[in-house]
Amino acid sequence: MSSTLLELTRAAHEDVERFERLIVKDLQNEPATNKDRLAQSHRVRHMIDQITSTTHKLVEIYEDKDNARKDEIAALGGQTATGTNVFSAFYDRLKEIREYHRRHPSARVLDTTDELEQLLEEEPQIEFSGEEAYGRYLDLHELYNDYINSKFGKQIDYTAYLDVFSQPHHIPRKLKMTRQYREYLSKMTEYLVYFLERTEPLQDLDRLFSKVTAEFEEQWANGKVDGWKDEAQENGHASQENEKIDLEYFSTVDELVAIGPEKLKEALGALGLKTGGTVQQRAERLFLTKHTPLEKLDKKHFAKGLRKPEQNGAQHQNDDSKQIALMEVKIEKLCEILSEKIMRTKENIEKKQAQIYEEIDAEREDEFKCEICGNYSYWGRRAYERHFKEFRHQYGMRRLGIPNTKNFNEITSIEEAQQLWERIKEKQGVNKWRPDLEEEYEDREGNIYNKKTYTDLQRQGLI
Repeated sequence: MSSTLLELTRAAHEDVERFERLIVKDLQNEPATNKDRLAQSHRVRHMIDQITSTTHKLVEIYEDKDNARKDEIAALGGQTATGTNVFSAFYDRLKEIREYHRRHPSARVLDTTDELEQLLEEEPQIEFSGEEAYGRYLDLHELYNDYINSKFGKQIDYTAYLDVFSQPHHIPRKLKMTRQYREYLSKMTEYLVYFLERTEPLQDLDRLFSKVTAEFEEQWANGKVDGWKDEAQENGHASQENEKIDLEYFSTVDELVAIGPEKLKEALGALGLKTGGTVQQRAERLFLTKHTPLEKLDKKHFAKGLRKPEQNGAQHQNDDSKQIALMEVKIEKLCEILSEKIMRTKENIEKKQAQIYEEIDAEREDEFKCEICGNYSYWGRRAYERHFKEFRHQYGMRRLGIPNTKNFNEITSIEEAQQLWERIKEKQGVNKWRPDLEEEYEDREGNIYNKKTYTDLQRQGLI
């Protein structure tokens, strides 16, 4: 019944309208806390993704590349292989409907409105470290350690790092062309994007990066990217471009001789060629480059200590520089968006540094209890976070018949765990829980395995 293409199209449009109404209804409620705001944003993001996915399917249907929609519309008008017969088409369709209801006598129309309304009551599980405090602060300690232990970094404290990490263009250019620096930028970009996805899920990062890249291409072509302008020009020296001589204006070696020995010497030096000899020899050597690329010249023409240029070598180096510069620009843009949180992070660190010993000690001794672990107490936030992966919590979850997965992080109440597990099972439907593949176990070294892998390794005596 509902498998016809036109019926699928109608149902898809209806789903899009339902999600749009739900988004409006959710956004009309003002969140009371930061946690509520995050939950609302992630719900809306999820519904937007559903709308986008459904819309893509509708576009494919309307494009009708296989003419299936066209054929179905024609069939509604009674057009068959033998000609046009409206009554025949009508009775064929009536027969199909009667046959369907004969085979499914208890079939009824399902109202999915109530099911979709439940989306407004969901509280998405968002992972944050203790340092991030549910998205209020950034946790850049790992990147900070990479920075101070690198050749391009400096020995500064964490608060000073929070001031400079968003300004990579200040790092000397000669220290940037390394694998270590590229990996640092990649790691930085990955973290900032992940943080934004968790704290600002409605931010359209694809569109943002497209705009940033377009602006970067224009600035790069004009040599206006901060930190990547011509070094010679920045130092107040003449560029090598000014030392080059346009050979298109010279048809003979004698014409070049007239330029003079000093200018010929500068032009040869700019190309990495030997600069010695008489004026005639210098002119002849330079004239060779008019019709012969540098990479094809005999190595005897190049200055001692300078190897013959490799083909495309300069282009590869330029591409590497461009890639690094683009990553820097993206990081600066992300930091611009997160400027308020960066400032808040710095204030939080300075506040902690100003605490007296008794205050720090009291904070460390905050007690957290877990009912699932038999009301066992954990002292301090870090110990409390770590215990979700430890054996005691894993055993408590298995005792309840519930898998120990990331969905249950921050869940310490037996009742909450059971309710969440029931909701997960309802959502999974046909895709039942597979504990051998999805339940997580952790060994003493902190490595995470699924149940099947963990059991196999344990039997082999490897863990």
